[in-house]
Amino acid sequence: MKEIVRTEIDEMWAHSAIVEAGDYVYISYCMKNEGQSIENQINGAFDILSDRLKTIGLTLESVVQMDCLFRDINDLSFLGEIIKERFQRKYPARKAYETKFIRDGIAFQVDAIAFREN
Repeated sequence: MKEIVRTEIDEMWAHSAIVEAGDYVYISYCMKNEGQSIENQINGAFDILSDRLKTIGLTLESVVQMDCLFRDINDLSFLGEIIKERFQRKYPARKAYETKFIRDGIAFQVDAIAFREN
């Protein structure tokens, strides 16, 4: 049996940014470019997601599912084109939600599940 590996642990918020469980990897709380345009925040979140995946030998192409959180769900209209640019036709399943964030400058965050192929 494989072990569960948790990395980027934040004791203050009591969460792990990366959890590897079997062939699946759960990545949470990806956000960047707070206070900037929605396009910059979406790209920034995907930068963080990509960086975290790289630390465990994966890429955006390994992402199979994403939860996309928006301050304003109308900003969903920007997501598709950015995914086309970033995911090279290896599109994950996804869903989008409108939510409140802890700080006013946050407009987008993504959580993802990736699959590690053997």
